[in-house]
Amino acid sequence: MESTSRSTVNTALIGAIVAVATIGGLLFGYDSGAVNGTQTGLTEEFELSSAGLGFTVGSLLIGCAVGAFFAGRLADAIGRRTVMILAAVLFVVGALVQGVTEVHTLFVIARFAGGMAVGAASVLSPLYISEVAPANIRGRLTTVQQVMIITGLTAAFVVNYFLAQTAGNSLGEIAGVEAWRWMYLAQAVPAVVFLVALFFIPESPRYLVSRGRDEDACTVLTRLFGLEEANRKIGEIKASFSSDRRPSFRDVTAPGTVFRPIVWAGIMLATFQQFVGINIIFYYGETLWRLAGVSEEAALERNIVSGLVSIAAVFVALAVIDKVGRKPLLLIGSTGMAVTLGAMSWAFSGAGTDAAGNLVLGETAGWTALIAANLYVIFFNMSWGPVMWVMLGEMFPNQMRGSALAVAGLSQWVANYLVVQSFPALADGLGLAATYALYTAAAVISIFLVKSFIQETKGKELEEMEG
Repeated sequence: MESTSRSTVNTALIGAIVAVATIGGLLFGYDSGAVNGTQTGLTEEFELSSAGLGFTVGSLLIGCAVGAFFAGRLADAIGRRTVMILAAVLFVVGALVQGVTEVHTLFVIARFAGGMAVGAASVLSPLYISEVAPANIRGRLTTVQQVMIITGLTAAFVVNYFLAQTAGNSLGEIAGVEAWRWMYLAQAVPAVVFLVALFFIPESPRYLVSRGRDEDACTVLTRLFGLEEANRKIGEIKASFSSDRRPSFRDVTAPGTVFRPIVWAGIMLATFQQFVGINIIFYYGETLWRLAGVSEEAALERNIVSGLVSIAAVFVALAVIDKVGRKPLLLIGSTGMAVTLGAMSWAFSGAGTDAAGNLVLGETAGWTALIAANLYVIFFNMSWGPVMWVMLGEMFPNQMRGSALAVAGLSQWVANYLVVQSFPALADGLGLAATYALYTAAAVISIFLVKSFIQETKGKELEEMEG
């Protein structure tokens, strides 16, 4: 199918839409990173044990899984933009309650609600962008989501750092309020911007057609691509939906295998993005720097540098994803991650401990682990990091996109939770070398899964996707 002519595309409007939608990605990253620096305050305020702190922090991930699933389903029922507005409200309320409450149960509920908003944003932003972007640049525009996620994480670290510096530490006060509470309250600022901006962008034309609102869909498409192209697209979009019923969850199911093959492919992408251990690298980046022999202060500074390198790696994906395609980037990323994770496993295999029980690496092993970890992050962020979200937003047929994303989004956040929660037990029981060997195996397996089950979507209209 021939792609939309460049001359008819309203690039200014599409750019504005993408800018607004990807604020959801920024909040996704910001809310995920904001908890860093608040653990001491949480422990003292609510008198938490280590297990209690783990549950309090982890309640966000549980909310993410729930939010991702129900957002996908609700997006088919009440609209993509409407659900993003609801998510923005949850962002705002969750941030404010976490920042002011003195009741632990209420804090956990608010964190769970914030997690639901994060989960919703994680699936709805790429979904919405894919449904308004021209096929020839859809990959690049959806990749902006990953840039914003990392930017949000980095912004949270920077804001928390300056709040702690201003107050003396996270327990110090600013205007009579502890710094760690300001770290949560600060989340409300971008959330309010997101909420207000959503009222200035249109609903997805694919959703409007699915609800029989062809005239409204034509109005949106005309603003995006011009009247002639809008009339052509309306017919193609209508033909991609079932003529006798609206999208429902049964569209993703298949007798004998629970889900259709395309949905299983989405689940594979979503889970293996986490099974390669990316969040463990993020959480233990400072430790790796210190194992290489640098001071704590220098380790924190190098973490910021690593974050900037991660953003640069995503820009590499942004530049080439619509030229080389999604599948080649996934294969390059899987191969690179397998090699670098294997190097980390080797480095940790010779680790010892000091008198205090702290991990000790030799100079060669320490620098090997450090360099491999940073190369691993580069390979991830130029491939699986952004490409997984791009593909989930575009690989499913119109009839099942919302429901399929609900399943894949739930799978992604459950995998995230399982990897993060299992790491301490695996590291203690098997050791770091064996633990990273498991992540290496996942990266190797992902090479064969991508080759066997992933179909290229570069340059295809959404109406061409088959399930």
